Amino acid sequence: MSRTRSIALLCAFLTLLNDRIGESMVFPLLTFLVAPLVDTQHVGLVVGLLGGSYAAFQFLATPVIGSLSDHFGRRPVLMVCIVGTAVSVGLFGLGAALGTTLMAGSSASLGLALMFVGRSLHGVAGGTAATAQAVIVDVTPPAKRAQALGLVGVAIGLGFIIGPGVGSWLMDVHLSLPIAMAVAVALLNLLLTLWFFSETLPVSARQPSFHLSAFNPFWNMIQTLGNPRVGRLSVGFGLFFIVLYSCVTILVPFVTLELSWQATDVGQAFALLGVVAIAVQGVLLGPLSRWLGEQRLVSIGIGLMLLGCLLVSLARPTALDAMAKPLVDSAVVMWAMGIGLLVPSLRAVISRRLDAGSQGKAMGSVQALQSLGASVGPVTAGILFTYLTPRAPFLIALLTLMLVGGLTIGPLVRQRQQVVP
Repeated sequence: MSRTRSIALLCAFLTLLNDRIGESMVFPLLTFLVAPLVDTQHVGLVVGLLGGSYAAFQFLATPVIGSLSDHFGRRPVLMVCIVGTAVSVGLFGLGAALGTTLMAGSSASLGLALMFVGRSLHGVAGGTAATAQAVIVDVTPPAKRAQALGLVGVAIGLGFIIGPGVGSWLMDVHLSLPIAMAVAVALLNLLLTLWFFSETLPVSARQPSFHLSAFNPFWNMIQTLGNPRVGRLSVGFGLFFIVLYSCVTILVPFVTLELSWQATDVGQAFALLGVVAIAVQGVLLGPLSRWLGEQRLVSIGIGLMLLGCLLVSLARPTALDAMAKPLVDSAVVMWAMGIGLLVPSLRAVISRRLDAGSQGKAMGSVQALQSLGASVGPVTAGILFTYLTPRAPFLIALLTLMLVGGLTIGPLVRQRQQVVP
């Protein structure tokens, strides 16, 4: 591995890690931050809306950011988005502090509004994930992309170890400390990218023009969905993230309100998710990909997600109280393994069927599908949690995962993968 490629992969990894820490350090604490601002009945709904606002704005911004990186290069886009991450997390922290310390009605409303603004801006800045993935694709041969894109999962896993664990511990000291730490990580990421990262997309490979159609988040996505080589796989990818984000988002109010978990319990569960995700994507993914192949890993990943949803739906706060935590922790492990196997494998299949000059746009479109799923999932889960039953999101997820299997496993079994050099 050349020094330039090593630095590029390191900076892409740190950018993804920065985004995940900024997200995961405050995400498991949402229920505790929202609870003082709204009545108990609507905590799940507001948490879902906060989660959906992040993803909705990421959906709107990601295709634009992906196209900008194809036209102007990866480096300037990364730096602007990293700055946006620092600002957005700071706004969110200010809103949380206003709402929970002043406690007046107007202050609570202002605090909640600032939290929504911060989450939305963080979603826009989160479009950098697609650019970071494009950097990985830029410097990695097609045959090794599944393993290289496993860095995405390692960053997510490490972010879930550092973010929730450190965030819940710091919250016990002072509410503002997790936010300050997330901002500091973003600023460190900016300095490292500014000093060490070199452009990975040569001028000769860039898109010669930048069309206004890129500002339409549906345009590139529709083009990707209409591509016969990746269309059904992309639909399945998007639906999978509806399930993933609905389950992960609503898990926090579920275990907090239904099972009486504390912040440290939530932090431990998400840290467990991170440990398993790192083990799967950082250690096991490469050998498993060579041994079983990507299509089998997709099938196994869906099966593990199904099992996780089933386990959570069985957790009860009454007679089976002693089994509730082991059931939820086991479900988190299943989810982490399923995500770790399915997501990089499916991303690799999609990237290998596309030419080099459209990778940024394609990864942006795939990331947009992920963001669309992540915006629909939390809101839907919040509605189901509030107006039906707290277990409804996990039961609906079981049915949706079956559809994901039909969309992704079928095409991978019937068609040989087409590798684009």
